[in-house]
Amino acid sequence: MSGGIYLIQDDDRLVEMTEQAYETEDRLQELLEKYPQLLAGDQIDRATPRRWLLISREITTNLEEEGSGRWALAHLFLDQDAIPTLVEVRRSSDSRIRREIIGEMLDYAANVLVYWPMESIITQFEANCREQGRDPEQVFEKFLGTDAEEEQFWQKVKTNLQAGKIRLVFVSDEVSSELRRVIEFLNEQMDPAEVVAVEIKQYVSEDGLQTLVPRVIGQTAEATQKKASATRERRRWDEISFFEEMKARRGRDEAEIARKIHKWVENKYPELEIQWVTGDTYGGFAAKLAQKSRKSLELFRIGISGYLEISSSSYASNAPFDSEENWQELRGRLSSIGLALPADRTERRLPSIRLSTLLDEETLTQVLETFDWVVLQIKAN
Repeated sequence: MSGGIYLIQDDDRLVEMTEQAYETEDRLQELLEKYPQLLAGDQIDRATPRRWLLISREITTNLEEEGSGRWALAHLFLDQDAIPTLVEVRRSSDSRIRREIIGEMLDYAANVLVYWPMESIITQFEANCREQGRDPEQVFEKFLGTDAEEEQFWQKVKTNLQAGKIRLVFVSDEVSSELRRVIEFLNEQMDPAEVVAVEIKQYVSEDGLQTLVPRVIGQTAEATQKKASATRERRRWDEISFFEEMKARRGRDEAEIARKIHKWVENKYPELEIQWVTGDTYGGFAAKLAQKSRKSLELFRIGISGYLEISSSSYASNAPFDSEENWQELRGRLSSIGLALPADRTERRLPSIRLSTLLDEETLTQVLETFDWVVLQIKAN
């Protein structure tokens, strides 16, 4: 390695700092865990710098379909727009760096939703916080502010995963020209996923000073223009624009299913209302049930990505499902239509089903009759 940087001290003394390799790959991972800002969120998005919430370090998952295999990742972060950011770390001295890391990146992109479901990500985040002696709720509030709705944030994470809206980041002390070309090519071709490298050089002085200099690689002009709005989408939907876009993205059949559900919400009960959710990736409409003595309950939401989704915590905090007996009955009812609530009411989960599974009229009727039962149970209380 060559080159250096110079610091001018208060006594006008010039201190030379020379580039130095990291002692181990583990050391670079430790630095990322302790200082997430080394991922250079201000370079990844200059208009709205990315901030990072660490979910966990060194995540491993058994590949159940393949028996004894394991799937591992150095770090999993989320940014403030709930975009999962998967980070792999390798030193440039690793001879496998280019060929294997690219294969692993694509493997992650293809399998992240399968092997890291939303419930697992929440559990890993909470477990990691406790291992560090930190309260998960306080960590979350510090990240997004006291007014942020945690449930809504996790819903966005899940929708981003379902839509393939993730970020793959390769971190190294030096990125070769060959690897840079591959990453630039992938970043231009993959949409809505983003692929970048972050080169973090280390400089040290003779008296022990240390400086870390991150640099983002892979954002060509073409890729930047294509994804300029990826983290700032605030598209506002209404009935006409939503169903036109749903038909274009998901096809006539899924758009028709969404329309039938929309009509059911509008016409079934006067207490039910439609609330439109902004966002080009996770937007859509929610079915809200008005209640006299408390805020409206969200029965479900239909996303532009083609899913029907519910929030377990919304149900768990509302009568009559705040009792154990009624909760278990609710679990059984929703399980019959493919929405798996946790056995423990305090566990947060965001069950969902694809609209494409509701193309059969009988199946769709069963789903709507189940929510009809839910509404009647709530109204009775």
